[in-house]
Order: sequence, then C-alpha cells, then structure tokens
Amino acid sequence: MTKCTNSLGSFKSAWRAMLLALATITGFAQLHAQVAPAPPPVVSVANAQAQGYIVGIGDSIEVSVIGRPEYTSRVQVQVDGTVQLPYINNITAANKTLLELRDQVKRALIAGGYYADPAVNVAMVSYASRYVVVLGEVAQPGIVPIDRSYRVSEILARVGGVRESGEDTLTLRRENGEELKLPIKLIAVGSAAEDPLVIAGDKLFVPPAENFYISGQVNAPGTYRIQGDMTLRMALARGGGLNERGSERRAKIFRDGKEMPNAGLSEKIKPGDVINVGARLF
Repeated sequence: MTKCTNSLGSFKSAWRAMLLALATITGFAQLHAQVAPAPPPVVSVANAQAQGYIVGIGDSIEVSVIGRPEYTSRVQVQVDGTVQLPYINNITAANKTLLELRDQVKRALIAGGYYADPAVNVAMVSYASRYVVVLGEVAQPGIVPIDRSYRVSEILARVGGVRESGEDTLTLRRENGEELKLPIKLIAVGSAAEDPLVIAGDKLFVPPAENFYISGQVNAPGTYRIQGDMTLRMALARGGGLNERGSERRAKIFRDGKEMPNAGLSEKIKPGDVINVGARLF
C-alpha cells in the first residue's frame, strides 16, 4: 500500500512539473510576441514618390539654415550618393526625400553643437536623376524629368501630345519589365486606373498608326489611318468619296503587292493595303 501511495505521489509531482514547464514556455512565447520588434515596412519607389521627390545621383540641391546667412550651400549629389556640406561634411543624400534629408541635416548640426535648433531648408536646384523616356509619335519625344508624381496624361501634355500619325494605344513599360497597353482616349477621359502614375525609369511609346493608301478616281487620294474594322466602303469615304469618273466596281485592293480577288465593299482593310479606284468605262 505504501509503495502504491509513493508511486501516485511521484506521478502527481511529475505532472505538476510538466504543467509548470508548459506554462513557463507559453508565457515566454507570449512575452516574446509582445516585445519582438515589427519588421520594417517595405516602401516602394511609387509610394516614396507619392510622399515627395526622391533625391538621386546628379541632382543639385540647396541646403540652408533660415536666419543664418553664413550657412547656405549649393551642392550636387555625387556618384556615391553623398553631398559635402559645411560643418557636417559628408552625408548620404541619394534615395531620400527632401524632408528626410532636411531632418538628417538638422540632427547632424545639433549633434555637432553648431546650432541649438536650426530651421533647415532643403530645395531642389536641378533635376537629373529622375526622369521618364517618351518615344514615338509625340510632338516632342525625349527625356522628361519628373519632380513629383505624374500621371500618363500629364507626361503626354508635357511632350505636346500625340501626333495625328500616332496609334490609338500607348505602351507604358516599367523598369521591372511590366508592360501596360493604354488607350489614348481613356487616358484623357477615363478613371485614375486608366491614367496611371509614372515612375522614374518608365518608358512611354506611341507607335505609328497602321495606314492604308488610296489612289485613283477619288477626291482626296493619300495615306490614311485604319480606324477600327474599316471596310473598303469606309476607306473610299475616307478618301473623299469617288469623283465624277470613279467606279465602285473598279475599286481594287492590293495586299503585299498582289491584287485581292473578289474584294467587295465589305472587305476589311489591312495595314499597308493599297486601294486603287479605276474610272468607269462610260
């Protein structure tokens, strides 16, 4: 009986020890979860641009302390991303917003004992690092510096808009390889989703429009854009209609140098088609 009682007591002691250990582990895990630091937020370039211009290599800035005329300096961001400033010497400026750089300079001046509470101002002098490239059928293709967040419509306005010879769709290619096809009309009148923000490094391309050529007995021979599902009948109207000698029956389509047999007025026009309208016999 005594042996049985001792066994039962040992079992109870072991059970209490196991519960105590489990409670300790659980409490430690909860405490760790409470005090463990949260991972730093991931800030994308797009979000950073929405908060303010991001200084980059080649940009020129002016750093000054308001009310202290002795502290005004215009400097350019060097290839290593730093600038040289009075008193505090070398500091990193690249990939910071103007507000972040302002606060950094202020802390450095206070830590060095140069000013007690300086009112620091950081302003852009010239932009060299943040730009988008606009190519193709626009009035002024080239490099467009961006000092803030711009939408595609704003960039198009800055380059003078799309030429008459341009396609109805624009291609926006991100630096990461993502491509967006954006209808020009929706960029102008659509929602924000149809007129997205551009990011430094983006490329905008407006390809030349797909055209056809019409000649012969029409009032306005020449080269014209293909609009939608254009048919031969629509192409004749685009060419100013038939003149007094023209004949619809003698309208022919040449594609890749070969005449399209049995092409009626409902035939769809393809890019590069040549339409020739012959004269009626009588």
